[in-house]
Amino acid sequence: MKKIIYQVLPRLFGNQNERCVRNGSIRQNGCGKMANFTPLALKKIKELGANYIWYTGLIEHATQTDYSRYGIQPDHPAVVKGKAGSPYAIKDYYDVDPDLAMDVPGRMLEFETLVERTHQAGLKMIIDFVPNHVARQYHSDQLPAGEKQLGVTDNTSFAFNPTNNFYYIPNTELQGQFDMQGEAALPYHEYPAKATGNDKFDAYPGVNDWYETVKLNYGIDYMNGWQRYFTPEPDTWHRMLNILLFWAGKNIDGFRCDMAEMVPVEFWEWAIPQVKAQHPGIEFIAEVYNPAQYRDYIYRGHFDYLYDKVGLYDNLFAIIQNRQSATAISGCWQQVGDIQDHILNFLENHDELRIGSRYFADDPRKAIPALVVSACLNTNPMMLYAGQELGEAGMDEEGFSGLDGRTTIFDYWSPDTLRRWYNAGTFDGKKLTFEEKALQKVYTRVLNLCNNEAAIREGLFFDLTYANIGGWRYNEHRQFSFVRKADKEVIFVIVNFDEDPVDIAVNLPVHLFDYFKMPEMEHVKAQELLSGKSEYINVSPSHAMDIVIPGYSAKLLKIKM
Repeated sequence: MKKIIYQVLPRLFGNQNERCVRNGSIRQNGCGKMANFTPLALKKIKELGANYIWYTGLIEHATQTDYSRYGIQPDHPAVVKGKAGSPYAIKDYYDVDPDLAMDVPGRMLEFETLVERTHQAGLKMIIDFVPNHVARQYHSDQLPAGEKQLGVTDNTSFAFNPTNNFYYIPNTELQGQFDMQGEAALPYHEYPAKATGNDKFDAYPGVNDWYETVKLNYGIDYMNGWQRYFTPEPDTWHRMLNILLFWAGKNIDGFRCDMAEMVPVEFWEWAIPQVKAQHPGIEFIAEVYNPAQYRDYIYRGHFDYLYDKVGLYDNLFAIIQNRQSATAISGCWQQVGDIQDHILNFLENHDELRIGSRYFADDPRKAIPALVVSACLNTNPMMLYAGQELGEAGMDEEGFSGLDGRTTIFDYWSPDTLRRWYNAGTFDGKKLTFEEKALQKVYTRVLNLCNNEAAIREGLFFDLTYANIGGWRYNEHRQFSFVRKADKEVIFVIVNFDEDPVDIAVNLPVHLFDYFKMPEMEHVKAQELLSGKSEYINVSPSHAMDIVIPGYSAKLLKIKM
């Protein structure tokens, strides 16, 4: 199975408020619930081609919404980003976000039934694990028996101590260069100040820092040459392992580990095998941005998959914007060739620009060739972000998240395309435009091909770029082509990043025929998998393959030997 992951923020999914206001409260703007993921909703997500769903922001995080009547300590608004708060400022590792529950006291039961519904729909379930930092006012109201609150035994007179859970700036009050009062009557006080989550080891985090979070201590003394104190294992290691085991015990299928490279690989090397020993089959995805560390986090850290942000994503982004040659794609797969099966491809996620925003492509159709490359290049997983398949532009000014071409993770909101697709839980398509339906149809077709076609799901790969440099009827900077093969089936994939249709000639090198043990075939009938139509092509090293491809499009031509 080729893994296709659908990322979605439950806070946004199913919220039917058409009149959200900037910086609106949960009462004003509403909030999606776990219950909105009905059997029908999950069926529709699966029909897109997904076989995994990553529910982003399920674990309780800091918020400006007051749940004190339920025994949940309120957060000071100065250290919460947005009315809803960041899902990456965890407030209680052992609890579910109350915003997402229909019945707040029964929120854990609602989570457990969501796991069951997800599995019944034929989808596997991924949740976040945020290991590097927690909310400034972290406090677990649902702490299991025998566990201690984070930091309760810390010696705060030391900036660093191997037994501490946090880092401190001793004898100093937090003096953040942001609004220390927020909307509260009284300013926020923190003494001694704790180090901020983005490795800010002083008392002066700025507005662009992760000022709402504090850094967890895994035994590295960052202020003294990054000295490591891993023997015995730091207390934080044991706390985090227990948290992983707690959620793994809820029958989930995997963790997406936030900023995994900010946590020492030695922790993952120690923890992940212990989780997998008790829960065989559970998977770990690392948000890692440094290619120099990829192999360390796979081979030492035991991660199953890593983000490919600075490789394929960044290059496809630049190609779509016509700032990069399509030949760069070859370098992307070559750099990770030995670990290709562990690479997670994507074109959008909650951190990145929406393709349809004016800061990226301004037209989601421009990414169709990139979608085909990202999804079909090899056997590794592909991820899409809820609304991507509808062309969501992310051009709302929601509140803390301004007009930035992204869908907010900090505010209560209702993205237009998702709301109209959901349409009161009917998913009848009546409120989608013709263009949105057409784009969704393309995504559905491409993503389903990933598992319906053995050549894409599990087949061999051959890049045709080197044989088409300087082709007189082939622009290697705006077209890209490759081949996939399984058994007797071969799929030729040719994409066109240009706006205009092209009539091109694709050279097939002799080595391709040797590698695939493929005979030459003149004027052979091929099925074009996106349209379902047939056309005749030359499959020969002596006669180029003549192909006409529309603008911002692709052809996947399947033949049988």
